[in-house]
Amino acid sequence: MSTPSRFAPRGDHDAIENGTDFAPKFDADGLIVAIASAATTGEVLMVAYMNEEALARTIETGSAWFFSRSRGRLWRKGEESGNTLTVVEIRVDCDQDAILLKVEMAGDAVACHRGYRSCFYRTVPVGSAATRDLHLGFDTVMRKVGPR
Repeated sequence: MSTPSRFAPRGDHDAIENGTDFAPKFDADGLIVAIASAATTGEVLMVAYMNEEALARTIETGSAWFFSRSRGRLWRKGEESGNTLTVVEIRVDCDQDAILLKVEMAGDAVACHRGYRSCFYRTVPVGSAATRDLHLGFDTVMRKVGPR
């Protein structure tokens, strides 16, 4: 027997997009995309996944919790590194299948496990800067922030 959801049941299209119930849409694996951005600047720091438990813990504790697909378990951001994310605001997109966490960073102000402030530390050339061959290198790589 499955446990009842902690969140509102999903209604019709109008209820989901215009209603006041929080009814997140988890995918077939029970996951929802979660984007973490810096609360003050809006900079995208990382993208991860949450299951129902991770989302509920994040709401209850104000700390960012995620579900690791590779390890098959919940994890709290910073539990090993000390680089935690404190949630200032949670937003959900129009059809409630993606979560945006506006966060404050602690520790070394590093969100990426590779030691960068953001997981999006490389840029890919586009338009006139790109070649027709899509086997390109990166234009820019950010400087690492942390000790890694």
